[in-house]
Amino acid sequence: MISADRAEQLRAAGLRWHPRSGDRFTIRRPGLLGEVFTISEMTIEAHEFPTGTVLGFNGTTEWALDSVSQEDAVWLPGEDQLRELLGGTFRSLARVDDGYEVTVDLPGRGPRGFRASVAGDAYADALLALVMAAVDRTG
Repeated sequence: MISADRAEQLRAAGLRWHPRSGDRFTIRRPGLLGEVFTISEMTIEAHEFPTGTVLGFNGTTEWALDSVSQEDAVWLPGEDQLRELLGGTFRSLARVDDGYEVTVDLPGRGPRGFRASVAGDAYADALLALVMAAVDRTG
């Protein structure tokens, strides 16, 4: 799973989250840090309002938390979602001595590898580089 730190970096870089069933997230509130939640029509649903998205906790009577603003939630994308976001730039995922390496083809820069102890963080580092390269080109 992607680390909360990598998820925060992706969010800060501008990665947008459109909540859907199966998505995992954490909540930036004291007492909830480190807890991972999963969106499911049975328990947690994304409710769209003109003012923003609210994640509603359905049927969780043991919780004092009825809903949370999307701004307070940090998406923890899965490896499949990160690969999808990398799109055609993704070249490979390989096991290496100290973890995993994701290789992508950065536009105008060629192939580049990103290593991390878990595959999710290697994917996240590659996506972060891709987002930053896009920002550099448009900024």
